[in-house]
Amino acid sequence: MDVDLPNETEQLVLLALVRLGEDAYGVPIRAEIERRSGRAVSLAAVYAALERLELRGQVRSWLSEPVAARGGRARKHFEITPLGAKAVREAREAMTRMWKGLEMHPDLRRRT
Repeated sequence: MDVDLPNETEQLVLLALVRLGEDAYGVPIRAEIERRSGRAVSLAAVYAALERLELRGQVRSWLSEPVAARGGRARKHFEITPLGAKAVREAREAMTRMWKGLEMHPDLRRRT
């Protein structure tokens, strides 16, 4: 493993970027995470994760053309890089290895 593995929030952000494609900017990223994961996430947490991911080269950003609906301000869009795709795949593989053989462990069985 030669890439920094993303934490849980960063993984959710990376996966949201893949799902959203060109429409990936703060608010839709947050909405996608909440809709698919069922967990609340603050916009501040999304942007903090994006900043960390960009510093590691796992995400890149660009500014859109100004949007009239926002008073002429541009939106900052994000996309996953090949390094980010590798990182999220490796994180998934690591978790799969950790779960292997534990599915039926008494401590991990579903309890109501």
